Amino acid sequence: MIEPMQCTGYLMRLLALYHIISFISFSRAEARIRHYKWEVNYGFQSPDRYKKLAITINGRTPGPKILAQQGDTIVVELKNNLFTENVAIHWHGIRQIGTPWSDGAGGVTQCPIQPGESFIYKFVVDRAGTYIYHGHYGMQREAGLYGSIIVSLPNGVSEPFSYDSDRTILLNDWFHKGTDEQVIGLSSIPFVFVGEPQSLLINGRGKYNCSLLNTPSSEPGLCNATNPECSPYVLTVVPGKIYRLRLGSLTALSALSFEIEDHEMTVVEADGSYVEPFVTRNLYIYSGETYSVLVKAKQNSSRNYWISANVVSRKPSTPTGLAIFNYYPNHPQKPPKTLPPAGPLWNDTKSRLAQSLAFKARQGFINTPPLSSDRVIVLLNTQNKIDGYYKWSLNNLSFTYPTTPYLIALKNNLTDAFDRRPPPDRYDFANYDIYSVAKNVNATYSNRIYRLKFNSTVDIILQNANTMTLNHSETHPWHLHGHEFWVLGYGLGKYNMSSDWRKYNLFNPIMKNTVPLHPYGWTALRFRADNPGVWAFHCHIESHFYMGMTVVFEEGIDKVGKLPSSIMGCGETRNPYI
Repeated sequence: MIEPMQCTGYLMRLLALYHIISFISFSRAEARIRHYKWEVNYGFQSPDRYKKLAITINGRTPGPKILAQQGDTIVVELKNNLFTENVAIHWHGIRQIGTPWSDGAGGVTQCPIQPGESFIYKFVVDRAGTYIYHGHYGMQREAGLYGSIIVSLPNGVSEPFSYDSDRTILLNDWFHKGTDEQVIGLSSIPFVFVGEPQSLLINGRGKYNCSLLNTPSSEPGLCNATNPECSPYVLTVVPGKIYRLRLGSLTALSALSFEIEDHEMTVVEADGSYVEPFVTRNLYIYSGETYSVLVKAKQNSSRNYWISANVVSRKPSTPTGLAIFNYYPNHPQKPPKTLPPAGPLWNDTKSRLAQSLAFKARQGFINTPPLSSDRVIVLLNTQNKIDGYYKWSLNNLSFTYPTTPYLIALKNNLTDAFDRRPPPDRYDFANYDIYSVAKNVNATYSNRIYRLKFNSTVDIILQNANTMTLNHSETHPWHLHGHEFWVLGYGLGKYNMSSDWRKYNLFNPIMKNTVPLHPYGWTALRFRADNPGVWAFHCHIESHFYMGMTVVFEEGIDKVGKLPSSIMGCGETRNPYI
């Protein structure tokens, strides 16, 4: 006999499935193929007045915006003109169902694109929403290789909220030191950290104080305070209209607080999923996250207002990132006469945790998670030293890439391509003190991966701890490729295996692809291992990712179709008979 509550849940899932099938059928009827031809180059750019070498797409950073409709096929023909560097681009938030080789994770799903060569990415955007793309080889995202993907609903299908127009806003932090120099510092003894960014960019524009470059040896024209390309981004609005702002964070290091002076924002979307609307004055946004907020232009239209981005979770030394919220018909370059919003306290962890807990799935669009999982993997996030080098580790394993990408190695049964031993699902709960600087004497390098049973339900519990610095724990935004997951809960302190699972939200959890892990806290998520392929799960901070803060999941590799030859050409795949 089916209980009433179970019956209700069953009917909701049935309706949701019907809704999805209707969308897919509709999308197939309307779907188009959208072609893009990109060339990746180095070029001198001055996004914050300071001239430096950046990676561009067709001469631009941020790169071109991809505009598509749900169900469309995206074809990006990419040529690598860097000549001395490989390239790979990840389509962040696109699940790559049926096309795992187009995920763009160099070393995981493909051999990176070699200098002078071209590669064709081809995939379907199966869900409407706000997404991003970025470099996924080395630290190229930080060098300017990024952009936005906007996927609209099929014709005749409406959003569950109304607005008059939408705008895309990309947030980034900007370093004057080149990524090669940063990588050398991260890989050296003594360790040299990347430091704090010099600027925060809003839609690729910032404002560095050129007077800080007061050395006589400074290159002429290195910093041009009058460069018109560095004028603040201007968002022009018409009084009384409602605007959907599609926000995306591509920061290499910084967690941010975003706000518009004297205006409230209603949050309605997160990582492509509808949010039960809530109003806020400032939105915390972590690297890899995307949001949609609604803003009504209802303030005094005789003046303009600041749009600001401020660093949180790290003691800030970077100036506020600024743009202008311009009320038409004011002059768009007319700066507000007020001081920019200072933002919340940088170390107010409780405020950030409270906002994380505020996200719920929107009524009518709730995808109820399974009530239990088949496997629980607990990942202890620690900073370690291995042979004197600073590394980040999960359960004392610091990730290193094999020479042959996992997708290719597994599909072709190349048994010697990586360590086949399973990594640990747990750490030593009883004896590990997350508040102390632990010696972590058993930390080691690893290219082992988690093999998941296809269609199983998996729980991931991320546990934060102290770094190698006393009384210091960092914020880590974790991103899962190939999936979206239910965010079941957050907490401060050490996760309690016997009781904290009782705090999970199993009624209306939000689904995301990127989630923050707060200092000295834990984050719990659940996903279905139902997308055949090999998928990276990693911290989205560039330096942390480079220093080993990654795991890899395999699921249903036998169900993956024939691999295209274009992803081959490195490691054991140099064999022409493979």
